Amino acid sequence: MVRGQWNDRKEWSVVGRNRGRWSVVSESSHSSFTDHFPLTTDFPPCLLSTVHGPRTTDHHHVMHVRAWVVVGVVVALLDPTSAGAAGFRIYDQSASAAGQSDAFTAQADHASAIYYNPAGMTQLRGMQLMVGTTLIGGSTQFRNSTGGTARGDFGGSAAFPPPSNFYLTANLKDLGLPTPGGLSAGLAVLSPFGTLYQYPASGPFATAVTRAALELIDVKPTVAYKVNDRLSVGLGLDVYTFFNFWGEGQYETHLISSGGAGLPAGGTPIEINGKGTATGFNVSLMATPIRTDEGKPLLNFGLVYRSQATLHLNGEFLANGTTLSRASTTLVLPQILTGGIAWWPFRDHQRAWKLEWDMDWTGWNAIKNTDVHLSTGSTIPFTQQWKHSLTTMIGTEYKWLNAPILPQWDIALRAGYWFSESPVPDRSYNPVVPDSNNHAISVGLGMSCHREGMFLGLIN
Repeated sequence: MVRGQWNDRKEWSVVGRNRGRWSVVSESSHSSFTDHFPLTTDFPPCLLSTVHGPRTTDHHHVMHVRAWVVVGVVVALLDPTSAGAAGFRIYDQSASAAGQSDAFTAQADHASAIYYNPAGMTQLRGMQLMVGTTLIGGSTQFRNSTGGTARGDFGGSAAFPPPSNFYLTANLKDLGLPTPGGLSAGLAVLSPFGTLYQYPASGPFATAVTRAALELIDVKPTVAYKVNDRLSVGLGLDVYTFFNFWGEGQYETHLISSGGAGLPAGGTPIEINGKGTATGFNVSLMATPIRTDEGKPLLNFGLVYRSQATLHLNGEFLANGTTLSRASTTLVLPQILTGGIAWWPFRDHQRAWKLEWDMDWTGWNAIKNTDVHLSTGSTIPFTQQWKHSLTTMIGTEYKWLNAPILPQWDIALRAGYWFSESPVPDRSYNPVVPDSNNHAISVGLGMSCHREGMFLGLIN
């Protein structure tokens, strides 16, 4: 029987503003530790991640109930003229990773490793549980060369349901199970792809889109194996599907008919919907050629490959709420290759400084079109012709452990830089998908109070 204790962490972010958009991120995690090893003092930061489009502006405050409390002060600098460049991909799947502009592939040292680098699960002890959500709100304003305007938003003051994530990892040896010593297992449920946006039916985009919803869920059963002290590997499935209780439970596009061939009379509201399931896989590795005398990494290399998956969406074609025919379309979820290197110039019982550089290649060029095929034999063309994109993520983390100026506190400063290329060509511009290159900088300060430390004189 394994005996241990539970640790609890809650993380949330207050309002961040980005060209009229705001977001609030919340994350909570729990860890079980057996009585064979001590409680770690690693913690995620309070941070700000500023990016456009599907990425969010995040200001995170972390509280470890009964053990430690984190407060944060953040500053962010950003090119105000740029828009996000991530297609319909949602990069931010962890509050602490987002604070380093998601330069986390080679670090991956908490439960969100299931997403960022599954091989990193072998670094975790006992059981780790993490849940989080991101509230995204605000609006965008559009004006064309003739003076026409349009206002877009997330269907209200905030997108609902919000992109969320759930992570559960287990070191099987720590749980006393009769398995190979280096084996870990994990399960995640998250939203790595999605969009939810709307424009008025009377606006200039009406015949292209008035509302789009893609609330896709990825279920990720994953295993990782520690080959030796220098190498770990990971393998997992990505099951992309829709949940009936989550949002619309299907893909939906709404627009106003232009009256063209195969379409209802001009001005008629149209809805195209569909749902389906697709399966992909991911493989990963983490190499640690240099460690401290205590076994902590000083140099890590991380590599993750996520396969392409093809969603065959089957649904209905409606006009004025009446079903006219069955409808089907194909949505390609791109293959992704991410690599990173993390280096700790120093790491001891007092301080730790990490630098990381990640590169991410996304094969958006697999998206040629999203043509809709009707059971009547007609086809509604939606040409895309996207192109692959590269994203550079640079992040750093500096920790003062049990800082002399503030006993019983750990202090961490984090920062990150992000640059992403747009995958969307001008000729197939879609107003619900960002389409310009993006630069962003994030800076965060985290403070962790533990053991006998006090927070504002009120909380042990």
